Amino acid sequence: MKNLLKNKKIRRIIIALILLIITVVCVIIFGGKYFEEHKEQKAYDSLAEDMNGASNEKTDENEKTERMIKLEELHNQYEDVVGWLEVPGTKMSYPIVQADDNDYYLDHTYKKEYSARGSIFLDKDVDFDRPSDNFLIYGHRNVNGAMFEELLQYEKESFYNEHKTLNFTTLKDDGEYEIIAAFRSRVYYKSEKNVFRYYYFVNASNEAEFNNYVANAKRDSMYNIEPTAKYGDQLLTLSTCAYHTENGRFAIVARKK
Repeated sequence: MKNLLKNKKIRRIIIALILLIITVVCVIIFGGKYFEEHKEQKAYDSLAEDMNGASNEKTDENEKTERMIKLEELHNQYEDVVGWLEVPGTKMSYPIVQADDNDYYLDHTYKKEYSARGSIFLDKDVDFDRPSDNFLIYGHRNVNGAMFEELLQYEKESFYNEHKTLNFTTLKDDGEYEIIAAFRSRVYYKSEKNVFRYYYFVNASNEAEFNNYVANAKRDSMYNIEPTAKYGDQLLTLSTCAYHTENGRFAIVARKK
């Protein structure tokens, strides 16, 4: 009997030690993850504070705005940084990166460091020299409100009414854009016909294709937005994941003012 009780006591001690070790390991892992995310966000916040305070008025010397000059400095340090997106009055103010594919920046920062939060990135096919008809930008959602989490607020018309415009600065231009549509969508199967695959539209083959994109975005908009776009306008589309359906997406489309 004494040996039985002794063995039970030993087992309880072993189980307690195992649980303690698991707890310590979890604290270390999640604590380290929190520290890295905090450090990463602090770097973004510092960049945003500097960029948001810069003027978007062109100087007499070089026809560049202060924002464009600051972006150029950042680009010289991190070559994949090609733009800056800011939605005034929100937390959305981030460097925009572009790679040769649409996968790399799903899990890397603008510094090319691994991050589960990824970056806000421009579609690989966008060409600033052309320029492309549509600057298509993707971003993850993050529960702590980072990246494009706040983009989903545009599902509410009241939020749109308070945030109708956004700023997109590139190495060639510093533009203000007005939103013309906000809609839910999803990634469609290849077999599905006559569906609006907005996430494929970067360059219009002709005026009809451009007008069709705008018409579909306006048709699917969750509420009526008066401004629209005409052929020749520069478009900007922001896209992120949404959970209203399998492989859901949410997007807003804007045109340069």
